[in-house]
Amino acid sequence: MATAIASLIADTEAPLVQACYVVIYAPKRQRKRFPEACVSIHASAAAASAAARPEQGYHAAVASGPSRSSEGFRLFYLVRWLD
Repeated sequence: MATAIASLIADTEAPLVQACYVVIYAPKRQRKRFPEACVSIHASAAAASAAARPEQGYHAAVASGPSRSSEGFRLFYLVRWLD
């Protein structure tokens, strides 16, 4: 009896990746991907901008994620900076 491939592949920890408003700890802002530990998700662009502290390295952004990397890390990918 054949089993549907969808029932064999299940990653319940990783829902569909979507863009969200975040604050990213990035002192130099040179990277395009960030580990989950450096990112905090916010409900709106205004909330992310209010939580940002650029002088301390925390910047508001739009990022997609989290996505699981080949090494098993959960990463966020930068879409654009808000500040």
